[in-house]
Amino acid sequence: MPEFIKRFVRVVDNVNYRIGRATMLVIFVMVGVLFYSAVSKTFFDPSLWTYEFAQFLMVGYFLLGGAYSLQTDSHVRMDLLYGRWTKRTKSRWDAATSLVMIAYLVLLLYGSLSSTYYAIEYGERSYSIWRPYMWPIKVIMNIGILFMLLQAISQFFKDLATARGVSLS
Repeated sequence: MPEFIKRFVRVVDNVNYRIGRATMLVIFVMVGVLFYSAVSKTFFDPSLWTYEFAQFLMVGYFLLGGAYSLQTDSHVRMDLLYGRWTKRTKSRWDAATSLVMIAYLVLLLYGSLSSTYYAIEYGERSYSIWRPYMWPIKVIMNIGILFMLLQAISQFFKDLATARGVSLS
C-alpha cells in the first residue's frame, strides 16, 4: 500500500480513537441532566429543557462514538456465515460492504450539510416549549458523520490490505 494511505489510516484511527474515548464521558453528563430532571420534577418546578437536552446529548454520543465503534469492531454484525469464514474472506466481504457504507455516509453527509445550512440561514428552532436553536446539534451531527465516513474509508483500506495479504504497518 502507498505511504499516503498508511498515513491516512494512522491519522484517522488516532483521531477517532481519541474522540471516541472522550465521547464516552458524555454518558455521565447525560445521567447528570436526567438526574437533575428527576430532582427538579420532584422537588421544584419541572425543567422544560432537560429531556430535549438529553436527546441532543444522545445524538452526539451515538454519532461521535460511531467511528470509534466501527474502528474497534464493536458494532452489530449478523454472524450467520461470517464467523466460519477465513480472515481473508471476511476482509474481502468487509471491503465490499464498506463501499456501500461509504456511499451511504456520503449521501447522509450531503443531506446533513444541507439541513445544517438551512438551520443556520433561517435560525431554525425546535418545536418544543424550550425552543433551542437546531444548528449546534446539526453541526455535531455533521462532524460525527464526517468522522464515521473517514473511519469507513480507513476500514476499507485495512480490509483491502488484509484481503490482499499485505500489512498496513
